Amino acid sequence: MRRRPTLETERLILRPPCERDFTAFAAMMGDAEHVKFIGGRQPPSLAWRSLASMVGSWAMRGYGMFAVLEKDTGRWVGQTGPWKPHDWPGNEIGWALAPGAAGKGYAVEAASAAMDWAFDHLGWTEVIHCINPHNTASIRVAERLGSVRLGRVQCPAPYDKVESIAWGQTRDAWQGRKAA
Repeated sequence: MRRRPTLETERLILRPPCERDFTAFAAMMGDAEHVKFIGGRQPPSLAWRSLASMVGSWAMRGYGMFAVLEKDTGRWVGQTGPWKPHDWPGNEIGWALAPGAAGKGYAVEAASAAMDWAFDHLGWTEVIHCINPHNTASIRVAERLGSVRLGRVQCPAPYDKVESIAWGQTRDAWQGRKAA
């Protein structure tokens, strides 16, 4: 098993998820309006399975979504990071923030650190973000990251009935943007 990293940004700590994240994760996933674009409301039993799959991704592949914590408080505020389950349309950097954490710039800050890590440590040469076309907040995050609209993608079940547009960029574009 590979070393599990902890990343730090100005305001955030990103670390692999663990069982102690469950209560906050389940609260986010239980808010139907808040998670309508990422698969919909999950009862606690399904949220547990979702969190376990993210923990399992770290064990199986050496990467997965990071838990995002406020550096000052230690409060769990969401998740971000590399995600590529079986049959996924590409190497994704995704994000989801808890309702109280939205609108603070955390998604861009955390996803930027996750993109750096995926390009530098996983050797990915491109990333996508699968976004429902009605999710204007996530589209704004993708644009702030410098990603461009690539077109419609087909995600595997249970997301196969949900419209998804891929936004993305190459490692060269990401590194060129940061150097400018």
